[in-house]
Amino acid sequence: MSDSDTKTNWPSSLDDRELDELDAYLRTHAQESEGHLLLDGVHGLLSALAVGPTQVLPEEWLPEVLHEPFADEAEGNRVLALLAKLNDSISAELDVDAYEPILGEVDTEAGPVLSAAGWCEGFSRGIDLRALLWEKRLADDPSLMELLGPVMALAVDEGILSAEAEFEKLTDDEYDDCLAQLPAVLATVNHYWFEHPATEAELDALSRADQTKSEPHAPPRHRSGHWVH
Repeated sequence: MSDSDTKTNWPSSLDDRELDELDAYLRTHAQESEGHLLLDGVHGLLSALAVGPTQVLPEEWLPEVLHEPFADEAEGNRVLALLAKLNDSISAELDVDAYEPILGEVDTEAGPVLSAAGWCEGFSRGIDLRALLWEKRLADDPSLMELLGPVMALAVDEGILSAEAEFEKLTDDEYDDCLAQLPAVLATVNHYWFEHPATEAELDALSRADQTKSEPHAPPRHRSGHWVH
């Protein structure tokens, strides 16, 4: 493959300036008490959707990310364009083994260290958007749970998930090892659902569950701007 072909096929990910811009927007509009996702959480959410069993449309995941009306149409178009690019880049990065999770940092006595808390929170919410399919398959196929082991370990360690049995906190080395495994985990889970797609019975159960969802008392979230297609 020539250098020009490599450049052409390499995924178009957000550059540092665009990441900072999206990060700033999310931080400005986040409320910690509401559990709003920041950039690492949004990346975790979109990562779960990218490797999951079925497509999840923007109409379904955008309400997990955006919670207030945009200031104007220009702001809305810009934020949605950045989110669309971030979303598209994940699948493209997985295709060429270039995926890296966007992680947060926490301050410690030894200095700032990487934290998977936000990413794991987002990943968990991404799974929740197709909870029926994930939960049934995890229950029926232990191999999928095994593939997700490093993600589960980080999520339990960070308090995102509760462990059924007593769970010892990860050592620093174990934590770092789980972080290092995330790209491979995403690749193998993506391959798993490609090789073992959701069955008709699983999809029928999901469809029936969607049809029974009705919350007339809950007003829709309002936003200006356009949906990403």
